Amino acid sequence: MKLQIWKSISGMGALTLVLSIAPAGMAQCGLPNKLIKPSNWSPQYDATRPQLVLAALDGSAPIVGMWHVVFTAQTQNGETIPVTGGVVIDNSVVVWHGDGTEIMNSSRSAQDGNFCLGVWERTGDRTYLLNHIPWQGNVYDPAAAPDAIGAPQGGAQIIEKITLSPDGNSYTGTFTLHAYDTSGNVYVWFTGVLSAKRITPETPFGALL
Repeated sequence: MKLQIWKSISGMGALTLVLSIAPAGMAQCGLPNKLIKPSNWSPQYDATRPQLVLAALDGSAPIVGMWHVVFTAQTQNGETIPVTGGVVIDNSVVVWHGDGTEIMNSSRSAQDGNFCLGVWERTGDRTYLLNHIPWQGNVYDPAAAPDAIGAPQGGAQIIEKITLSPDGNSYTGTFTLHAYDTSGNVYVWFTGVLSAKRITPETPFGALL
C-alpha cells in the first residue's frame, strides 16, 4: 500500500496531492488509485424491484447479496477535508455473505491487489456493523523490473456502521479507516460516509461508473 505519501501532508496540500497523483500513489481497499466522482454514479437502476431482498437466499439476513458501494471521506487525521461534501476515495463492488463474512473488490489497480475481506454482525432491525481488514503485502512496483517484488506495505482497518433501507435495496452509513505500517503504527486515518445500491441480474456495468 503506497500511502506513505500522506505522512508529511495535510489540509489543502493533501487534497491537491490526492487529486493530482491518486492514480499512482494509492493501493489499498478503501484508498483506490482512481477517484470516482459522485455525479457519475447512477443509482436509478432496478427501481421496479423494491422487494428483491425480501425473497433473497431462503431466509438469509436482508443484507446478504452484492452491492455497489461509494466511500466519501470527510476528514483526514481529524481535520475536515476542505471540499464541500468530502472526497470519494473508493468505488467498490461488495458481497455480504450469509455466514457473516464479506468481500470487497475495489476499483484500483489489480496488480496491487484489489480484493479484501471483512466480517459483519447484525446490530438492530436494519442496522449492521462491518469490520473490514485489508491486508496488503508486497506491492508490485512498476518502476522496478517486471518480476520484482515491492516492499511490504502493512494494512488497514475499516469499521462501517450502516442502516439498510426499508425496501432492502440500498444502505447508507459511516466509516472510519485507519492505515497501518508494518510495525502496526497508524500513519493516516479517515472518517466519512458511504452509500450503496443493490446489484441485481439486470444491473448494467455502466451503473457502477
